[in-house]
Amino acid sequence: MISVYGASGFVGDRFCNLYPQFIVRQGREERKPKTKNILYLISTIDNYNIHSNITLDVETNLKILCEVLDFCRDSDIVFNFISSWFVYGETELPAKEEYHCKPTGFYSITKKAAEDLLISFCRTYGVKYRILRLCNVMGNGDGKVSAKKNALSYMINLLKKNEDVYLYDNGTPIRDVMHVDDVCRAIKLICDEGNINEIYNVGSGQPISIGDIIGKAKEYLGSNSIIKYKEAPEFHKIVQAKDFCLDTSRLNQLGFKQSISIDKIIEELCIS
Repeated sequence: MISVYGASGFVGDRFCNLYPQFIVRQGREERKPKTKNILYLISTIDNYNIHSNITLDVETNLKILCEVLDFCRDSDIVFNFISSWFVYGETELPAKEEYHCKPTGFYSITKKAAEDLLISFCRTYGVKYRILRLCNVMGNGDGKVSAKKNALSYMINLLKKNEDVYLYDNGTPIRDVMHVDDVCRAIKLICDEGNINEIYNVGSGQPISIGDIIGKAKEYLGSNSIIKYKEAPEFHKIVQAKDFCLDTSRLNQLGFKQSISIDKIIEELCIS
């Protein structure tokens, strides 16, 4: 059994629904784990809190983590921590787990700080850990889609309404995208078979441009939306890498194979 923190989020909820026989949901205010095996997904979701609540990323991504870790001073515990591709910042592509991270936004920086705090804590108390850095996760069921979070799904929703879509940098930025079900399968595989005290990238390893995704969706929908282009805002340039994709060799070595193609992801989002 695995104790799931953050079970109400997009990935956490889907994971729990896919593997109900293996999980114990931790309550929103619960800090003490109910099992020795932990899957930790509590996190903010974008870099924009600096404008509205400057301490939220620290409180959510670091303070709550430390409150949970305070109950984890047991060498029998395995702490599986869900992180993000955002921690890499600008780096050589495809990004490998051993690369030096240079995050910039508050969300990105606190996610990397959380990784470092976890590693230090685990080394101090002999706790075992794994860190999983997720790609762009897409699929039905994300209740927090917006221009700030899961912008690809947000733009597909605009296409459905025949509203104009604006792409930065002529739609050329690339991303690593995977369906939420495949992401959950990868998480389960790593939690079951991944090396202890290891970092794993979770993604398709197949870069695709944002323009290609939106173009495919527009064609599938027969949308009357007009796709327009504009320069990325300065804040966007500060907090997010223009291009990104992951090296998924470690994940693939565990025998993982993606089952849902990008075309199927787009089709699902278009018909939902």
